[in-house]
Amino acid sequence: MRIVKALMIGAVLFEVVAAPAQTTVPQFKNWPEGASPKEIGDRITSRFIATPHTNFNRPGPPKMITYPETCTWYGALTFAKVTGNTAFTKQLVARFDPLLGSRDTLIPTPDHVDRTVFGAVPFELYIQTKDPRYLAIGKRMADKQWGPPEGKMVTPDSHRFYDKGLSWQTRLWIDDMFMITAVQSQAYRATGDRMYIDKAAKEMVFYLDSLQQPNGLFYHAPGVPYFWGRGDGWMAAGMSELLRSLPKDNPNRSRIMEGYKKMMATLLKHQAEDGMWRQLIDDPTSWKETSCTGMFTFAFITGVKEGWLNKATYAPAARKAWLSLIKYINADNDITEVCEGTNMKNDHQYYLNRKRITGDLHGQAPLLWCATALLK
Repeated sequence: MRIVKALMIGAVLFEVVAAPAQTTVPQFKNWPEGASPKEIGDRITSRFIATPHTNFNRPGPPKMITYPETCTWYGALTFAKVTGNTAFTKQLVARFDPLLGSRDTLIPTPDHVDRTVFGAVPFELYIQTKDPRYLAIGKRMADKQWGPPEGKMVTPDSHRFYDKGLSWQTRLWIDDMFMITAVQSQAYRATGDRMYIDKAAKEMVFYLDSLQQPNGLFYHAPGVPYFWGRGDGWMAAGMSELLRSLPKDNPNRSRIMEGYKKMMATLLKHQAEDGMWRQLIDDPTSWKETSCTGMFTFAFITGVKEGWLNKATYAPAARKAWLSLIKYINADNDITEVCEGTNMKNDHQYYLNRKRITGDLHGQAPLLWCATALLK
């Protein structure tokens, strides 16, 4: 028992020691009425708590928790923590309780990046509650990501990537760089074991070297030469999540920071006059899309707060983006103009024709990430 208590205390101390100092940013204060991150976060968290498990806007409940729900759940938990809202925390914990018992089949099998990211939620629950049951679930998922390859999702490339010391779940879609880094960064925060975040950093460099273009943006995947908003959003958010906890002595940190800053500079150039970004980032005729705007805003806020980005340049851009983004939230606390779930396709018009969804959790999640980052 003493050993367990010591480990718990150590985890708490680690979390405190690992947390970097935050830059004071005047542009992130004095919000118009109804526009503050706390007010918005309260609305979106309440909406999530009242929302049943969802299945990409398809009819019927999902067979397992989907990654948009995971990302929103994680955002709601971090928002509840930063605001000290214990009522929210209790409700978000209660949402997980059935998964520890009769509804454990809702826990995804960790055989694909979109499923394995679920581990970020039990890790956050462990960080906040110190209940070892959550840690066990998170570790099982994070460890499985490094192999060996096994299960229905094994591809011909799985062993090739695994033999290079990469995740066997590597598929070179830019979405992966949130899905992998989120769960592995959380594993590091929860356990203090650098193996998790060091491997995630190596993975990130492989994706940067493989997919980042000279302008700093990313194609959706090899052979799909389009700068799809949310795809690039996953990369921007993933680098932000990774860098904020990546130890300064990690040998890959400078390479990742270089890729991050290069991307941020180009995103700044493509930000619309009202603060939004578009479904296809570099296509000025493309529609303004909220999930990518939320993700890019989160990356800007994090970079400014951590001192990676010039405050005078990026803080006003982040504020403008936030104030524009929240105008898309309707009376039901659902954000509009969210691109539907999207596969990759070498077709420019395919991306422009994607449905615009209201209340999709792809769009709700980044609102909570932004609110948390603004309040830290």
